[in-house]
Amino acid sequence: MSARIKHVAFASNNAPRLAKFYESLFGMKRSKAAPPASSDPEPVDATVGISDGNIGMVVIRRAPGFIAALDHFGIEVDDIESVCARIQQYPHVRAARRPSYRSFAAYSGHDPAGNVFDLTQPDSANRRGIFAELGRAQERFISHISIRTLDAESLAYFYVDVFGFSEAEKALEDPNFYLTDGKVTLVISPWNIADYLGASVARPGLEHLGFRVESIEAVKRDLESLTDSNPELAPRTVTKASEGEVIRNLASTCRYSKHLFPDPDGTYVDVSE
Repeated sequence: MSARIKHVAFASNNAPRLAKFYESLFGMKRSKAAPPASSDPEPVDATVGISDGNIGMVVIRRAPGFIAALDHFGIEVDDIESVCARIQQYPHVRAARRPSYRSFAAYSGHDPAGNVFDLTQPDSANRRGIFAELGRAQERFISHISIRTLDAESLAYFYVDVFGFSEAEKALEDPNFYLTDGKVTLVISPWNIADYLGASVARPGLEHLGFRVESIEAVKRDLESLTDSNPELAPRTVTKASEGEVIRNLASTCRYSKHLFPDPDGTYVDVSE
């Protein structure tokens, strides 16, 4: 059984702005098949696809009823039918076929906690754009996706059982589970409402995106320069010091957490060397 994380998606109030942030700071690139850039600003309701060479990122317009946040991720598998059969062995967990116009998802499913993921095969007919061009390497790349959930152990078992992800060893006091496809890690962390004392309560679900970088200090300098030259791309500010402190304390339990900051929409990004 072989599965690889190959896709992340954001919902955003301004997709071109958010995509530009990840392009500028992390060197992510648009599809070679994309039309030439125009001097006119892209409409805020555009959908933008970029990639780090291994994972495709799609930034979509936030639809009514949705929030601007990390929305879902996608997994490439060798045999979708067998994966769907394993998924449906879990009570109330399902996968469904998606429209052919989707550029990655042949199917979409969800885990027992309700987190949504897309499914594709290497030979899927709808693999196009950034997803048809993966295989490039760059210095700054997506290294992990973080999920918070009520029952971290059970959710980790689901991803190991269904997708064959390997569980990495960890320290006894580490409350998180680290599941890897060999390149990208799915970090599953426990959620407890009591952890949010002094801050707004963040719901369980996808929490942050992690990047491996050549130098954290270089990223800090680049972020400062980017903010100075284009204030629209500045990280969203934390309204109260206690809010940031609570989030940083939670993130610090993860062994990959070295420097945490929000993107322009307020979704947290974690960088490590």
